[in-house]
Amino acid sequence: MKSTTQKQSRASQITGLQRSYQEITAYLDAHWHTPLKESMPTIVTFLESDLAIQPKQQKTIIISGSNGKSITAHFTTRLLQSEGLSVGTLLTPHTKAYTERISYNDEQISLQEFTDLGNTVLNAANTRNIALPSSLVLDAIALLFFTKKQSDVLVIEANTNLVAQYGELYKTNVLVVTRITSENTEQSEEKQLAIIAKIRSLIQSGTHVISGDQLKQHLQALETITNEQNGIWEMPIRKLAPLGYPFEQIHGRCAALAERASSIYMNSWGTEEATIVNESLLVKQKGKRGRPTLEAKQQAKLHPKKTIDQFWKDTLNELPSRFELREEESPAVILDNADNLDALENLLLGARLLHYKRPVKSLTLIMSAEAQNFETESFVRAVRYFFKKTPGQIFICPLDQNNTPWTSPQGWDTSALAAEFTNKKVKASAFTSFAKAFEAAKDVSNPEDGLIVVTGSASIITSYLKYRGSAK
Repeated sequence: MKSTTQKQSRASQITGLQRSYQEITAYLDAHWHTPLKESMPTIVTFLESDLAIQPKQQKTIIISGSNGKSITAHFTTRLLQSEGLSVGTLLTPHTKAYTERISYNDEQISLQEFTDLGNTVLNAANTRNIALPSSLVLDAIALLFFTKKQSDVLVIEANTNLVAQYGELYKTNVLVVTRITSENTEQSEEKQLAIIAKIRSLIQSGTHVISGDQLKQHLQALETITNEQNGIWEMPIRKLAPLGYPFEQIHGRCAALAERASSIYMNSWGTEEATIVNESLLVKQKGKRGRPTLEAKQQAKLHPKKTIDQFWKDTLNELPSRFELREEESPAVILDNADNLDALENLLLGARLLHYKRPVKSLTLIMSAEAQNFETESFVRAVRYFFKKTPGQIFICPLDQNNTPWTSPQGWDTSALAAEFTNKKVKASAFTSFAKAFEAAKDVSNPEDGLIVVTGSASIITSYLKYRGSAK
């Protein structure tokens, strides 16, 4: 998987316009919807010949599905690191800076490195007269970075809209499918099965496929396409990983998926690169015949082997800007970029469990969401049910379309939605901006035992971070 010095030098010799970080991000913001005129095989050839990267030769775990992809990728990265592997991770989306998407061993790429590699990619594309969409520019930057760092394995979060592209770009060793839900939960089952059909392109001969979806029809569809593609269908995840309360209920299935995916990878490919095989949490050790000696028993007592349960006990269950509990704030704040009803219901469950653990006297849910991702009637019903169990109110603010250039958002009519909640006997208010909604939430929240939940889209998390930055 490691590039030769000759290939690396060829990539580093590409010259041209030297853009600033701001100029590169301006290009990315402007080219999310740029159509790709070249075929993907042509793009792969360009990456190999001009940028000296070999994406098909990288061992790769791809994580797709509707919800829980980022936290599953985070857990997978942490597990593989604990096994002694160096891990390159590519996440999507970001909330403040594009550098959030690319990390090596859980450390984000620096602004300077991102800028340098961005110039390399864009100048090479200009030389070939190729107009790359933003998603492929980011892939190329990440692959250059991971190649330079000599990553043992890549963990890639794949948006379902880009799986065809990723299927051409990467060799998938392990495919993880978290959950399949259509954008609108009222849409037909055929719509959800169409999402599964897209995932076919990620499954290649020998790809291990594992899912955490709980619907039998979805699992049958995934198993069928896995077999048709000569992949290897693994037993779906049922049991939750033993995370601390209340995270087991929120992220337990994501953690279990990460554990199974990492175990499959380690036992199939990982021991080629791992440095801690004898102390591995995941590699199956060959059994020794006969009873252990007295000395072996004493050594085991003096130096107990770390267990996977201990790993989960010690593992951070939060991922900044995607799920984060900010207890140092006054009142406490939960951030979650849930952008569909299924993800929101999981978040509301977590908020209710936190309330049971530490009673919350004032809870405010601040939401800004893409209208097409939430079927209004089902959304109103879910929020109404939540507030029957947990006293509080919902504040609705408009979607900041400038925050998320990679989407084509259509925000809610906030006043009409607030009126609909009020008619359902849910305390609701509409605001003209996130800042005004958050200030109002602080005014009605008890600093010691209040809780503000900020969710609905990546856009509102960006708004929160901007607000906190300007308030300092």
